[in-house]
This record gives sequence, structure tokens and C-alpha cells, in this order.
Amino acid sequence: MKPIWIVDDDQSIRFVLEKALAREDLPTRSFTHAKEVLEALADASDGEGEGPQVLVSDIRMPGGSGLELLEQVKKKLPGLPVIIMTAFSDLDSAVSAFQGGAFEYLPKPFDLPKAVELIRRAVDESQREEVAEERLAASPEMLGQAPAMQDVFRAIGRLSQSNVTVLITGESGSGKELVARALHKHSPRAGGPFVAINTAAIPKDLLESELFGHERGAFTGAQTMRRGRFEQAEGGTLFLDEIGDMPFDLQTRLLRVLSDGHFYRVGGHSAVKAHVRVIAATHQNLEQRVKEGSFREDLFHRLNVIRLRLPPLRERREDVPMLTRYFLQQSATQLGVEPKRISDAALQVLGAFDFPGNVRQLENICHWLTVMAPAQVIDTKDLPPEVLGGAGTGAPLPDTLEPTAAAPFIASLGMPVAADPLAAREAGAAQGDWETSLQAEAQRLLAQGRTDVWDVLTRRFETRLIQTALANTRGRRIEAAHKLGIGRNTITRKIQELHLEE
Repeated sequence: MKPIWIVDDDQSIRFVLEKALAREDLPTRSFTHAKEVLEALADASDGEGEGPQVLVSDIRMPGGSGLELLEQVKKKLPGLPVIIMTAFSDLDSAVSAFQGGAFEYLPKPFDLPKAVELIRRAVDESQREEVAEERLAASPEMLGQAPAMQDVFRAIGRLSQSNVTVLITGESGSGKELVARALHKHSPRAGGPFVAINTAAIPKDLLESELFGHERGAFTGAQTMRRGRFEQAEGGTLFLDEIGDMPFDLQTRLLRVLSDGHFYRVGGHSAVKAHVRVIAATHQNLEQRVKEGSFREDLFHRLNVIRLRLPPLRERREDVPMLTRYFLQQSATQLGVEPKRISDAALQVLGAFDFPGNVRQLENICHWLTVMAPAQVIDTKDLPPEVLGGAGTGAPLPDTLEPTAAAPFIASLGMPVAADPLAAREAGAAQGDWETSLQAEAQRLLAQGRTDVWDVLTRRFETRLIQTALANTRGRRIEAAHKLGIGRNTITRKIQELHLEE
């Protein structure tokens, strides 16, 4: 195993940690200042030495601070767990350490067994991340490793040299478009375009023109001839998502294209040849819709040449850890921040959740965690309320939360939470809603004789509100401001005032 690097100008600290870690059979290497560490890292990258498994660094040292070292190390080894030690146990140091990507913050003087336990935890996390990164690198196109997904992969392989029409079924958010793209990528048409259209998202009056295009003057506003999706996908693949919601009269036109390969633009008189492979997808039961008379039976049989069923995430729970790490990495890249890790306990809770929104919901949760989780390692308490309140059921939280269910939100405001419901009621949370909890927190601060209650609670509220909106919009400020109902300049000013950019 690679050594634990210890950086501290205090020889006694280095000595104590070296001896304690040696008793745990953990190899160490010690340094007195940051410059030595950076030189050793440069040597390791050149193949002249071994890099660290974990870095434990003091925060205040001559010749460069631990936070500056953290920044430099993360540029070279973004996945390396870094533990920051300091005798200056102030909140600013802790916040700076976490924002810089530290694994944990260790105030001095520390309890030696607890420090060793923390380092051991960082070692375990580092080794898990190394294995996870190797798996992701080895199988970047894999959607999952569960047996149900392996059946899908085998089907994609068998269909790789075929132009046959495919119908993909599965719940919303299960990844049907990803499968369609994989079918296209591994087909003889891979050099052609992949064009996707959600037939349920386009108004009925516009869908026909979207699919088949229109001639100039075909209707009011048609100033020029426009090519539809069938022509845009010429020589490639056309993916028709949510085909079960296609209007009945358009189903007839689609059937004609699938039957003879020709179509007419809206307002046109000349047939256009379609050299396109059609892949359709739906979350609905098409057989039932045929029985109800809302879907053409002959079109169903045309589409249902080969059917691929995509399993929901709850049927392949063993894929949740791999997908979670992958999405956390993606989110960090998109937002330009350090990728967060996730504890085994939190993964276990995620694995028990039913994910009614499937893979898309897991991806959104990972975006939320990247912005909202306070530490670099995500623990169970950091998971969003819908997961903590609905693990194993997939049920959303009620509009009015009981005090125990409201705990994650109350905690996010920095308020104390009573573990016992009766105690929570006595604290003023009889209604169980966040406003009552806010009132109780205000009363607690006022009882302490504080004169800054307005500023303290306003900052907490505004911080959480803006962070949640940014998580919802994946970091897009203008969109977040629009959803909050404030101006672009206002959200920019608030982000600066609340130091949310640091």
C-alpha cells in the first residue's frame, strides 16, 4: 500500500502519528513544509517515487499554508483524501478546508485513536475510489453491471449489424434514449446523424411539421421550406420517444413511412424517400392502448419487431454505487468543483430507495449532493429528504412534515433537532412545518440575548435558498434567479455577500 504522507513543522506531531500508524501497519512518510511535499509529488509523477495514499497536513506552517498545499495537491491528484490539522479551531478554517476539497478537518489537540481511525477511514475511501475509477475507465459506455442490464447489452450486440426497427420499453428516466444512442453507435448507420424527438413534448398541431417538414406557404407563418426530423436523420437513426402519446391521425402517417419508406412534407405534393432507421420508445403499455383504441394495432406490430425492455433502477440496485460515483464525477466536472465521495452507509440508504424517477432521479440527486452536501465525503445525513423519508418505498414526503421527517431541512438551517417527537413538540414544533421550527430557533437565539438574530437567520435562509436553486438548475445563475423570482444582479450580489463562490 502507498504511504500516508504527514506534513507538519512540529516534530512531536509527526513522531506521534508515525508511531501510531506503524502500530496499525500503515506506512508513513513525513515532511516539514509544503515545498517538500510538492517536490515529492513531482518526483512521483516522474516515476521516481511513490505517491501518497492519504495526505495529513497542518494548516499553518512556515513557507506555505496547508490550505495552499491542499489547492496544489488537488490539481495534481484530485481524488486524494486530504486531512487538514490545525490548532486554530475556528469555523473559517474548517469551511476553507472543505471548500478546498479536504476529506476531513482535524482540530488540535486531537485524540490519537480518533485521529488514527479517521486516517484509516480515509485510506479505505481512497482504495474504494481507486477501484471505482478503474471500473469506470474500463467500461465508460456501460449503463450497468446488473444481470438485467447485461441482457440489454447482449441485445445491443446482436442488433449491431442490423437495421431492424426496435421498440424500447421502460419507465420514465430509465435511460431509453441512452440505449437508442448505443444501438445507433454500434450499427452500420453510426456515421450518419442520430436525431431524437419526444412526441409527447410537442403540441399536436406542430408535431406533423416537426416530423415531416413543410413546404413554403403550407400554413400561416411558413415563410420557407423546412426539413423535418425524417430528412434530418437521413442515412442515420430517428429516435421517437414516448411514441405511445402520438396523436392517432399522425400514427397513420408514420405507419405509411414505415411501410413503404416514403412521406410527404406538409403542403407538399412530391414524395420524399426516407433512408432512416426508426427506434421508438415508450413508458406505456402499448398492448393496453391498442385495446383501448388509442393506438393503431398495425403500427404497434410495425414497431414491435424487436422489443427491448429496460429495467427500472429498483430492479438493478447493485448498479446504484457505480452510477452514483459516475454522476458525482460528472456533476463536479460540470460545476468546476472537486468531486465528492460517498460513504458506504449513504450508498446503502440510496440502494434501498425505490427511485420512482429511476436513473434520471439518481443523476439529479447527485447534482443536488454536489452543491448541498457540506463535507467532501457524503454521509447518510446529507442525503435529500425524499431519500431519507422514502427509502424502500419511493414515496414522496408529505407536504406537512412530522418533526422527525423535517429534521434534514431543519438541520440544513443550522437548527437543533430533537430526536424525540414529544421533545420536538415541546420545543415549539407542534405543527411539524419548517416555519414553526424557524420560530423555535428564533426564540432560542433571542433567549440567549443575541442582537444579531435577524442577520444570522436571514443569512442561513438565503444561503440554503440560493444553493437549492443552483442545484436545481445545475449551477446556472440566470435560470436560478428566474425560478426564485429575483433579478440576475440580485442573485450575483447575494452570492458574493454570502461568500458562496469560495
